[in-house]
Amino acid sequence: MLNFKEIISVTLILFSVIDVVGSLPVIIDLRKKTGKIESEKATLASALLMVAFLFVGESILKLFGVDVSSFAVAGALIIFLLGLEMILGRNIFKADDHGAGATHIVPIAFPLIAGAGTMTTILSLKAEYATANILIGILINLVLIYAVLKSSAWIENRLGPGGINILRKVFGIILLAISIKLIKNNF
Repeated sequence: MLNFKEIISVTLILFSVIDVVGSLPVIIDLRKKTGKIESEKATLASALLMVAFLFVGESILKLFGVDVSSFAVAGALIIFLLGLEMILGRNIFKADDHGAGATHIVPIAFPLIAGAGTMTTILSLKAEYATANILIGILINLVLIYAVLKSSAWIENRLGPGGINILRKVFGIILLAISIKLIKNNF
């Protein structure tokens, strides 16, 4: 059932994948262009996407005849590439244009927070951790996401570009290690 160690692991893994701190440059740029970020709406939209995928994501996979272990390995490869992207400072994945959509949903809730990497990670975690622990980890991350979105201007002033870059690289290394662990455990 509830396992504190699993909750901490899930929280840290999702925090690394979501990388809301690493997304701060995008969030700050959007705030400057639109005047504000609707933190509540972005967090709620992210919550709906992540929780829905936690519960129906596996059913969707079954529809295509894919087991969770195979998806976990595929997810680990994506997490590995995300980690490389963070460490090397190169864009491996094409960034979506945010266009004329609502800035609290596109691109903040999707794809920055609840994008492909997050969805893949949630299903990969489901292969190793209890659903209740994953749900608590998601909720903890949503609180952290809300706090970062709400205080993006304050964080920008305190960390500066160098501090944000260091955090991005540290979380990149963590993602690489997590991806290797997921591959080892699901092969």
